[in-house]
Amino acid sequence: MLDSRERPGPGGAARLCSRLAAGLARESTTMARALRSPALAAGSPPAGQAMPAAAQVTSGPPAATLPMPARPAAVKMGSAGVAGGVEPRAAFGPLALADLAAMTKPGITLMVALTTALGFLLAGGAVLSLQLAAALLGTCLVAAGASVLNQFWERASDALMRRTAGRPLPAGRLDPDLALLFGVTLGIAGLLELALAVNALTAALGAAALAGYVFVYTPLKKVSSLATVVGAIPGALPPMMGWCAVRGEIDLAAWALFGILFFWQMPHFLAIAWLCREDYARGGFPMLPVLDPGGTWTGRQSVLYGAALVPVSLLPSLLGLAGGLYFGGALALGLAYLGCALAFARRRSTPGARRLMLASLLYLPAVLAVLLLDRLVLPPFH
Repeated sequence: MLDSRERPGPGGAARLCSRLAAGLARESTTMARALRSPALAAGSPPAGQAMPAAAQVTSGPPAATLPMPARPAAVKMGSAGVAGGVEPRAAFGPLALADLAAMTKPGITLMVALTTALGFLLAGGAVLSLQLAAALLGTCLVAAGASVLNQFWERASDALMRRTAGRPLPAGRLDPDLALLFGVTLGIAGLLELALAVNALTAALGAAALAGYVFVYTPLKKVSSLATVVGAIPGALPPMMGWCAVRGEIDLAAWALFGILFFWQMPHFLAIAWLCREDYARGGFPMLPVLDPGGTWTGRQSVLYGAALVPVSLLPSLLGLAGGLYFGGALALGLAYLGCALAFARRRSTPGARRLMLASLLYLPAVLAVLLLDRLVLPPFH
C-alpha cells in the first residue's frame, strides 16, 4: 500500500500523460499515411493455401491466405536500396547520424520512457530523482538498441514493403555493419547502466526484453502469426522495469501494469496488421490477417484480448494501487475499447480497423492519466 507521501506531484503527472499522448500521436503519423494508401486498403486476393496450425488460436477455418514471396531477399529498387542481394555501403556523415537516430524509433522510445516513468512513480519513486533518470536512461538505451537490431535483421523484407522501403537500411543510405554495431552498443550500454546504476532485477528484465524482441520475436515473424503475441511481452515490460527500479521486486501490482500493456497491444497490432496485410504479405510476414484475409480470426482475437483487458485493467484498484476514480474510468474506457473491437469483428472492414486503431491510441494515455489522477485525488482503498 502506498501512502500520500509516495504520490507524484500534479505537474509531473500531467506532463507524463500529455507526453505519452503526444508520443502515440507522433508514432502513428507515418502509419496513418500508409493506411490511407489505396493499395493497402484494397480487397483480398483470390483464395490460396489454408492457415497453418501454428496460427490457429481460435476455432474456425480461415478463408484464404494472401500470396507471400518465397524469397524476399532479391529486391529490385533501381539505383538505390537493396538490389539483387547486394547492399550499398553508405559513407558516414551527418545524414548517417540522422538515419541512425531514426532507426532508434524515437516515438516508440518515448512511449517506453513514459510507461517506465509511470511504473516508477506508482511504485513510490520521486519525480525529480537521479534514480528515475538512471532507470529512464537504461531502459531507453535498451529499447533503442532493440529497434535498431530489429531493422538490421529485417532489412531485406523491409525493402519489399511500401511503408518500410524508405527506411535507412532498405533504402541503401546506411551501412548495415554500422547499424549492427550501433544497435549492439546501445543494447549493451543500456543493460550495463541498469545493472550498475539501478539494480540487477531491472537489468535482468531489460535483458529479457532485448533478447525476446530481437532473438525470438524478430525471427518468429517470418514463421508464425503467434509472433504478435510474443512481441507483446517485451513491449509490456517497461512499466514493470520502472516499478522494480523502486521496489526491487516483482509483485502483483507490477504484473497488473504488465498485463494492461500486454492486452492493450493485441487489438492495436491486429488492427494495424489488418490495414497493412497486403504489405506484410509482400514482405513475407505471415501475420494473422495475411493468413486470414476474411478477418474472422483477426476479429475474434481482437475481441478476446479486448475482453481480457477489461478485468486486468481493474486490478490496480483491487490491489490497492488505485481507488474508485480509476476503477470507474478504467471500466468505461475498457468497455469502449472492447466495443470498437466488437464492431471490427462484426464488419471486418478497413474503416472498422481504422477506428479500432484510433481507439487503441486514445485508450492507453487515457487509462494511464486516470490512474495517475486517481493517485493524486483519492487515497487508495484497502
